[in-house]
Amino acid sequence: FFVTGAYHRYFSHRSYKTSRWFQFVLALGATFTSQKGPLWWAAHHRVHHKLSDQPGDLHSVVQQGFWWSHMGWILSRDLEGTDGSRVKDLAGYPELRWLDRYWMVPPIAAGTLTFLAGGFFALVWGFAVCQVLCWHGTFTINSLSHLWGGRRYTTDDDSRNNLVLALITMGEGWHNNHHHYQVSARQGFRWWEIDMTFYVLRGLAAAGLIWDLHGVPAHIAEAEPEMEAPGLTPGAEVDAVPDVA
Repeated sequence: FFVTGAYHRYFSHRSYKTSRWFQFVLALGATFTSQKGPLWWAAHHRVHHKLSDQPGDLHSVVQQGFWWSHMGWILSRDLEGTDGSRVKDLAGYPELRWLDRYWMVPPIAAGTLTFLAGGFFALVWGFAVCQVLCWHGTFTINSLSHLWGGRRYTTDDDSRNNLVLALITMGEGWHNNHHHYQVSARQGFRWWEIDMTFYVLRGLAAAGLIWDLHGVPAHIAEAEPEMEAPGLTPGAEVDAVPDVA
């Protein structure tokens, strides 16, 4: 949830609003997934949407192949820096800059506490295996979601909708929907497109922790389809202004 609900739908696309303290909670929770900091994650993802599957896309399966798009890019030393010009809306918060710089502190603390609570067995199964599964679940959206599934909308990339990946990633598998309309907090545009992250966001909104969830206008959802694959069927670049209470 913290990868898709925080790093992706909030920090990268600003698809809803929240308070400053809960913004920090979202960022902190996301750093526990060991996918680097909120500014780094958002800056790189915004490049992906600006140049999706075109030259310059940082993790395109079309441009650089499967393994690079899946995990090679996040391990590359050449991509360790953060382009601050792409996250001006986030860089004004010192607590986010601190988390971005020291993003390894939360997962190291989690691993240490897991080991102290249950020893080596707990460290392996309660921490390491969980991290690896979370990583590869996330990475399937960069790789498999541009190879496997159906395309409802005509986009300038090879993004696809895939029910299996949507179930694995709490809704991220409706990737063609997302590339068609990036700012929506909901990626499963149809009622039958399961999007667990959106359901959690609705719950947080009901509790008053977040608000102004960006929906899917009818003219967007009902656009002329390109193609749908039965059984698998299931924008603009972000340059947001800070809107945190």
